[in-house]
Amino acid sequence: MSFALIIFVLAFGWAVATDNFSLLNLGFGALIGGVGLFLVRDRVQGPRVWRKAWRLLSLAALFLRELFISAFRVAVLVVRPNIRRHVRPVMVVFPLRLTGDAEITLLANMITLTPGTLSVDVSDDRKRLHVHAIDCHDREALIRDIANGFEAKIMEALR
Repeated sequence: MSFALIIFVLAFGWAVATDNFSLLNLGFGALIGGVGLFLVRDRVQGPRVWRKAWRLLSLAALFLRELFISAFRVAVLVVRPNIRRHVRPVMVVFPLRLTGDAEITLLANMITLTPGTLSVDVSDDRKRLHVHAIDCHDREALIRDIANGFEAKIMEALR
């Protein structure tokens, strides 16, 4: 994508954000976009940036999908009569493949923000994440779902 097209998109985004589509405001948005693009020019050249952006969007889409699915499951669980008979809370120790602080924090936050699960603690050596699930039939399946879902997408997007 050419820099002119990127600046045009940034100027249009500026106009949308400010809710002002005057020619002067579009020019100001283009100026801000151009300066910003100039400052990060060495990081936005080549197709690598677009692949990374696509991977970040893929991670966000996975999170939204899991958010809606788990919210539905928790809602169904809550409206059932005699909830105590149906709930199987469990605490699992998830072995981390992630190493960076930002990666581990993102994973822990995504787990916590997903209804029905909560990241409780990270071990001192940063190799294990303690996760509580409100309803879990299979511990290994939960660990596998986190590893193949959130953790794999985070590794793909941030590395």
